[in-house]
Amino acid sequence: MARSSASYLLRIYSSVSRLSRVRVLFQSSRNLHSFRELYPSDHTIFPLCPSLDPSIQPPFPTNLINQLVYQNPKFKLSNLEKQLYSTLVEDGNSIPNSTCVESNQNEGSKTIAGNLHIGARDPVEIYKELRDADKGDKRTRGDWDTLNEILHNFANSGWASNQALAVYIGASFFPTAVHKFRNFFSKKCRADVANHLIALGPSNAADRFLFPIFVEFCLEEFPDEIKRFRSVIESADLTKPHTWFPFARAMKRKIVYHCGPTNSGKTYNALQSFMEAKKGIYCSPLRLLAMEVFDKVNGLGVYCSLLTGQEKKHVPFSNHVACTIEMVSTDDLYDVAVIDEIQMMADRYRGYAWTRAFLGLKADEIHLCGDPSVLHIVRKICSETGDELYENNYERFKPLVVEAKTLLGDLRNIRSGDCVVTFSRREIFEVKLAIEKHTNHRCCVIYGALPPETRRQQATLFNDQDNEFDVLVATDAVGMGLNLNIRRVVFYSLSKYNGDKIVPVPASQVKQIAGRAGRRGSLYPDGLATTLHFDDLDYLIECLKRPFDDIQKVGLFPFFEQLELFAGKLPNVTFPQLLEKFSENCHLDGSYFLCQHEHIKKVANMLEKVQGLSLEDRFNFCFAPVNIRDPKAMYHLLRYASTYAQNLPVSIAMGVPKSSARSDSELLDLETKHQVLSMYLWLSHHFKEDTFPYWKKAEAMATDIADLLGQSLTKACWKPESRNKPKSKPQEKKDGYDRPRSIIKSYEKKRQLKSALPSGYLEKVAV
Repeated sequence: MARSSASYLLRIYSSVSRLSRVRVLFQSSRNLHSFRELYPSDHTIFPLCPSLDPSIQPPFPTNLINQLVYQNPKFKLSNLEKQLYSTLVEDGNSIPNSTCVESNQNEGSKTIAGNLHIGARDPVEIYKELRDADKGDKRTRGDWDTLNEILHNFANSGWASNQALAVYIGASFFPTAVHKFRNFFSKKCRADVANHLIALGPSNAADRFLFPIFVEFCLEEFPDEIKRFRSVIESADLTKPHTWFPFARAMKRKIVYHCGPTNSGKTYNALQSFMEAKKGIYCSPLRLLAMEVFDKVNGLGVYCSLLTGQEKKHVPFSNHVACTIEMVSTDDLYDVAVIDEIQMMADRYRGYAWTRAFLGLKADEIHLCGDPSVLHIVRKICSETGDELYENNYERFKPLVVEAKTLLGDLRNIRSGDCVVTFSRREIFEVKLAIEKHTNHRCCVIYGALPPETRRQQATLFNDQDNEFDVLVATDAVGMGLNLNIRRVVFYSLSKYNGDKIVPVPASQVKQIAGRAGRRGSLYPDGLATTLHFDDLDYLIECLKRPFDDIQKVGLFPFFEQLELFAGKLPNVTFPQLLEKFSENCHLDGSYFLCQHEHIKKVANMLEKVQGLSLEDRFNFCFAPVNIRDPKAMYHLLRYASTYAQNLPVSIAMGVPKSSARSDSELLDLETKHQVLSMYLWLSHHFKEDTFPYWKKAEAMATDIADLLGQSLTKACWKPESRNKPKSKPQEKKDGYDRPRSIIKSYEKKRQLKSALPSGYLEKVAV
């Protein structure tokens, strides 16, 4: 069988330089003609690897010819019409006609005289001959050991597993397919094929020789599995997310990007357009910021409602709403929408909410507020959606100044109006305790575990000049959502624990936090920033000077409807397994990534023991705001889900302390109780109201606990404790009564005591 010119060039190129990528892809595209026959009318059959689609294969490129001439000076283009290798032709007593070619051993590829014709032949024909053979030729024990090693190497080849995806052989099914292929190959292997493989040895070249034969085997043996996996891939397709919102695409939206650093007036200008519109929506990254805009806008005479996961406040006659980003509605029509902190599109956990709002909001005018890091990706998305983009660039009102003189490691150098920033709850109370012990300053504290009401109370206390609270100690939670009168930001350290190890604080986060100093309209218009230790000063200066990194990808996460469609392709799969398989099989464009969802998986695993929950119920429960590191909060979520599954009204079943905390353990307990109540309120707004009927009581309890937390923080003077601190074993008392663990142990102890006393002692006492 004569070979084409393209095949001829391909074999020379493979033998001369690398037998890896080009040869196998070309052979695979030729072999997949038979796969094309299964789906003749579908032109999207190769979404995972378009290079394998034979319908779009370009003619053999001239640059490859130039490479061949460069790497092999003896090569002449006039030899194209000649046949490099003759195929195996059985003509009477004739023997296979083969040609011996010398080749470079660049990647360990081996070329042996007499076996070259096997590597040159069409793998489709090789497979058919193996399939039609009654049995394979006999081999020596050494040859079989080598072949088994080659097949074992192929089974463990990551390259082969990845390439198999192009023909819809999934990673989970690949081991099964390879196992059956090994059995088939071992029974049918002929001498010439075996000799060629043995000559190649367990190498990449052997994998690339076997792969096209393996593909033909799979196409013939597993057509149902291939069709099933193809449908799974299609149901997990997250490409072109802008097409998910056809009504938004039908509009000619005006996108206004307010691009600038903190304290530059970008959000103020966006809110002006929001208040001037007939109907508008403000999308906030935090409940705290949504509440602040809600109060500000209503205070200026514009009726505005509030919508968060835990709270709904409807103001009569209002056409404006301030909401958290996850609660935004893509069904309603607005004149103006404002999406704050748009750079959060790249957040690895919550980025999908900003992406969804940006792509799906049905608003004539959308104002984006953020730093320049996502400007490039916003331009790209606007070119895909057809929206018109306007860019407004801002500069900080007054430059941020770095104080060269640090605190030299001494917290006694703290002054009024300072904000000490740490990155852990433990350090918050250590710093507060040290400042109040060694100076005359009093400290307010703000950290992420506090409810928004308590954070606002602490911020108000700090901003008020008529009290003794003149220093703020905060975590990175101070970076957004609060207007504070900060004179100087002092970084306690510039490293933090990311859940795995201690890492430097990202430059973008350092800029965000340092920019809180010197706010326009505050008592300190000139912002200062410094560090506690001199060793951290250089890194602070470097972060503030560094330009914003261009973000290349933004987050996505499937809607429930997409997961439901995917679940229909995989019956008898648990919800945690469904999430895992979706993340394995989903296909995304180059501008998007799948948001991390380990916390969702942990909740899903916990809820597996609850029977009677639908898929949608599990999906909603997994998005409830729960601290997965708090066992008490997780227990209450499990109890809520169990009660809901029994179609019973879900009760709160939790009391409220009557006094403020007197220790850190009591403070932790208050924080947990408020988180549980917040979770109950969130569930009451995402499920039917009659299933969580005590939401008004939960609101009142949450308000009381927030007040108790504020009172506790003003007088907190204790050392911090860990939320998951293990219970200490009770120590045995040296004096006094010890409760026996069992009657037998008590009896043994008394008997030992009697035996230790002198003889006749008990008789003397009795007398």
